[in-house]
Amino acid sequence: FLPGFPRTLGQAKALDGICELDLVISLNIPFETLKDRLSARWVHPASGRVYNMDFNPPQTQGVDDVTGEPLVQREDDRPEAVAARLRKYKDAAKPVMELYRSRGILHSFSGTETNKIWPYVYALLSSRIPPVLPDEEH
Repeated sequence: FLPGFPRTLGQAKALDGICELDLVISLNIPFETLKDRLSARWVHPASGRVYNMDFNPPQTQGVDDVTGEPLVQREDDRPEAVAARLRKYKDAAKPVMELYRSRGILHSFSGTETNKIWPYVYALLSSRIPPVLPDEEH
């Protein structure tokens, strides 16, 4: 299980030298959805606590819930930077997706909400990975 990896064809080829993948999951989320979510992310630098202004906002706008100190938006989470990052990722990831598609191991899921995508991902994983049984059932 390697979330977010490989992101480039070079990384995929290097990974081939270490192990053989039998399942790759791609989550296709609309560009605007990703941009909006990443751009809504603010952090408390000292602790690393992360807030999302849309679905996990701080109790008081702009300040950390625990310390009351100001939150900051990382440079790479600003809307312009997010758009550039997403374009770069899409260009780099396309050959990786094609490689895994050609091997028949790529499974893609599309949507905008985790609770709607997850049941399909879970069903796929459940069909491929045997359940872990408690010790007394072995």
